[in-house]
Amino acid sequence: MANVPGLVTDPSRIKGGIVHIPSGGTKIPGYLAQPNTPGNYPGIVVIHEAFGLADHICDLARRFANIGYNALAPDLYWRDGAPKDPGDMSGVMPVMFGLKDSQAVGDLEAAADYLRGLAGATGKIGAIGFCSGGRQTLLFACSTGKVDAAIDCWGGFINRANPDNETTPSRPKPILDMVPQMHCPVFGVFGEEDQNPPVALEAELKKRAQAAGKDVTTKIYKGAGHAFLADYRPSYREAPAHELWSDVTAYFGKHLK
Repeated sequence: MANVPGLVTDPSRIKGGIVHIPSGGTKIPGYLAQPNTPGNYPGIVVIHEAFGLADHICDLARRFANIGYNALAPDLYWRDGAPKDPGDMSGVMPVMFGLKDSQAVGDLEAAADYLRGLAGATGKIGAIGFCSGGRQTLLFACSTGKVDAAIDCWGGFINRANPDNETTPSRPKPILDMVPQMHCPVFGVFGEEDQNPPVALEAELKKRAQAAGKDVTTKIYKGAGHAFLADYRPSYREAPAHELWSDVTAYFGKHLK
């Protein structure tokens, strides 16, 4: 096994399983991980990659539970179905681009409400997302006051809807154009070797946030490309992954605890 940051070495410290989150007149599934000791804990919404609610995302929720958070990963694809073959990008892309921003925000708000309703919840809620989930994290932070700190990890297409269109019916506004409406502090994570998002967008995000007086921190990780925390993929980079995990836990500790 790769040297993975935050790995849960004592499973008895946490508990986890599938829950159903009331949202938009239905209930969507999600994976909830919690500390196995009663207490007062902040919450973190963990937003999946383009591939859907994979084991890696559930494992990240467990890692957050292990350090004192209630962590909930909602299945944003549940209504319309996840990609049939995560290894086939030609099948992944239409699912990712077809998910309505408005629907995603509604489900993320519902996840935040669910976390706030748990026994012992402190009321503080963070969000972290990866790939398409990174984009949705930034969207969430710019769309609602229900999140207190957000971490966008290599969210692509924050400046346009897809490779061919600036906007689409599913994605009616570029996320960068929404930065002036940002409701909480944001940490933007970029890999220096990443092509989507390209490193140039780090400077653009920072520039727009500063112009709007918003609290945005960004960092470019050296020796890292896209999805460098995804230890189940060839993109995993051990040293930057450990650096990121340290930064993530410090950021959430500052804003949520």
